[in-house]
Amino acid sequence: MMNDHKIILAGGNGYLGGLLAKHFSEIAEKVIILARKPQAQNGNITTVLWDGKTTDSWVEELEGADLLINLCGKNVNCRYTQKNQQEIINSRVLPTRLLGNTIKNLIKPPKLWINVTSSTIYRHAEDHPQDEYTGEIGSGFSIDVCKAWENSFFETELPQTRRVALRMGIVLGKTDGAFPRLLNLVKFGLGGRQGGGKQYVNWIHEQDAIRAIAWLFNQEQISGIVNCTAPHTVTNEVLMQSIRKAYGIPFGLPTPAWLLSIGAAIIGTETELILKSRWVKPAILLEHGFEFQYGTIDEAIQDILSLRL
Repeated sequence: MMNDHKIILAGGNGYLGGLLAKHFSEIAEKVIILARKPQAQNGNITTVLWDGKTTDSWVEELEGADLLINLCGKNVNCRYTQKNQQEIINSRVLPTRLLGNTIKNLIKPPKLWINVTSSTIYRHAEDHPQDEYTGEIGSGFSIDVCKAWENSFFETELPQTRRVALRMGIVLGKTDGAFPRLLNLVKFGLGGRQGGGKQYVNWIHEQDAIRAIAWLFNQEQISGIVNCTAPHTVTNEVLMQSIRKAYGIPFGLPTPAWLLSIGAAIIGTETELILKSRWVKPAILLEHGFEFQYGTIDEAIQDILSLRL
């Protein structure tokens, strides 16, 4: 329990931030969301305005905080135009750098700062999983973003604050993120493999993502890079097959890579988000005894669908 604790969620008004706010509001004294838009007080959840670029009265909220979670970042589900690329980078690096410079000047800085980054930093991998020890960093725009993001996180000396860069996989849940979109494909008979289907998808159930963050608070020996993905990665073909099976639809038309590129252009996204093979292992979570509630894709999908029905 964290009855007398104060939790700060920077950029916490999105999908994962909402889930974390609800979780921590039940076990902590105060939850403060730093957001660009005001929200009414909701129990012990308070929204404080910030722009992610400049210091203001929000700085006072960080004083004496027990846990700071930074969730800032423009959605990467867009075309990588020069303008969007700059926004994607700035929306991650600038708030992270601002938080670091702010924490440096506090009397009682946060005990733990978790920056939710991305497991897409690893190379395209179909040969073996990438873990925190031997995983190889990839190349390309998405990886450049991840590297700049993590560099801005670790660049400031903060001796009183433990830091974890949480390389998050694709969060699967009932209300938002990737799963509702994949389910819609299945419903319309388009839930076959995408591209070759052999590319790996590193995923995590939304509740395991939340539980891992809460668990890390009590693991004072853990700092640095931590992968936050389920222990059993699956290929795109198996993922789509599992959703079809759980939903009761035996067949789904596949989408070849050439058709994906046309569709991606029409809806304004990049095929890389679908075709890159992300095979990531959460070695540190497993070594330190974190227990996944939804370790396999079938367990995760059955739970999500039971919540939706």
